[in-house]
Amino acid sequence: MAASSPDTAPAAPRVKRDRTHYLYIAVIAAVALGIAVGLIWPDAAVELKPLGTGFVNLIKMMISPIIFCTIVLGIGSVRKAAKVGAVGGIALGYFTVMSLVALAIGLVVGNVLHPGDGLHLTDALRQTGHAQVESDALPPVDFVLSIIPTSFVSAFTQGQVLQTLLVALLAGFALQAMGSAGQPVLRGVEHIQRLVFRILSMVMWAAPIGAFGAIAAVTGSAGLDALKSLAVLMLGFYVTCFLFVFVVLGALLRIVAGLNVFSLFKYLAREFLLILSTSSSESALPRLIAKMEHLGVSRPVVGITVPTGYSFNLDGTMIYMTMASLYIADALGTPMSVGEQIPLLLFLLLASKGAAGVSGAGLATLAGGLQSHKPALVDGVGLIVGIDRFMSEARALTNFAGNAVATVLVGTWTKEIDKVRVRRVLGGELPFDETTLLDEGRSTVSEVPEPREEGLVKA
Repeated sequence: MAASSPDTAPAAPRVKRDRTHYLYIAVIAAVALGIAVGLIWPDAAVELKPLGTGFVNLIKMMISPIIFCTIVLGIGSVRKAAKVGAVGGIALGYFTVMSLVALAIGLVVGNVLHPGDGLHLTDALRQTGHAQVESDALPPVDFVLSIIPTSFVSAFTQGQVLQTLLVALLAGFALQAMGSAGQPVLRGVEHIQRLVFRILSMVMWAAPIGAFGAIAAVTGSAGLDALKSLAVLMLGFYVTCFLFVFVVLGALLRIVAGLNVFSLFKYLAREFLLILSTSSSESALPRLIAKMEHLGVSRPVVGITVPTGYSFNLDGTMIYMTMASLYIADALGTPMSVGEQIPLLLFLLLASKGAAGVSGAGLATLAGGLQSHKPALVDGVGLIVGIDRFMSEARALTNFAGNAVATVLVGTWTKEIDKVRVRRVLGGELPFDETTLLDEGRSTVSEVPEPREEGLVKA
């Protein structure tokens, strides 16, 4: 075999090219095409809804195994169970405070804009509003009991995030208590996680088709007339969500973690595009888990904060319910005083927890809450049905942004974040692997049962 010479020096190993940027260009094109089809052929566009629903369902089927693997690996690889409890307690406390802040902001904006003045309610809209009351939201006690699955396996088959969270916590603590005897199981779970994320990366190639169907159906069903008549409410809601995300959450992120919110959202740009095109924040949940781990937040924090936040940290939904309630009251000619508004909104805050995981939970929870607390306002729910799907995009984007920021904040407060890695990832030095959605070289269980604190920088 001939020796290498300066003229025939061995070539450097070829860097694997990331072709997924073509995928997201295709998603943008599909969204534009879907809007055009919805405006030109609205009746045909509505029939395309199963394309979007099918894609979102493909993503949802991956959520339970990803949550289970992430939490089991995270808890199983730390020594002290108290650390996990601290993460959960801080996360729930933060979620409660931010929900109240979101409600207060929506309350102020709704009282300033009065977007419902001058509208008229028809019998057809009244019937549409009452139809929304039939939801799957549960009373608080039943909601707590529903977290317990009927069997160990049903938590995965029924697609209930909180049931999966409970089973994963129990499995993680059990493996933690087993010590070195549980290491083979943890290695098996790690391999399953790699398989699940690889399947997810394959499913993502169907995103353009799902985006086209979802956007076309939404545009075709609402049309321009609904957008024009309810433009004030939509614009006010979008502006309020924008200010909440970039002013309130941005300030918190800068003060607590020292990070720029624009840098974080740039890192999550593909997830925001996915949510915008499907009107579902759940479509980005698995990728948020993977990206937060890659960013440098420890696995226990990511595994607990993200799934719990998707049920309890619904900032966009809080703003929506506040503004929608005031809008309906004004439209019906029965504006509420502040003394009436606050009890209603606190009731909706509790009711929204019982609707976690319900499809279309924003509108369903609003209708159910009004029926229970102020039945006279249910007639007006029909006024916003036409644009609810457009507003659901802002709800989903705000909910997602809130959970991304919450994960970084909880990681900082619990000192479970690698700040050096965060800077490198946001600076582009450590790109996210779109093929596997995992860092292949980072084993989680090689040091079991030692705690994973080697790379964590104390906040």
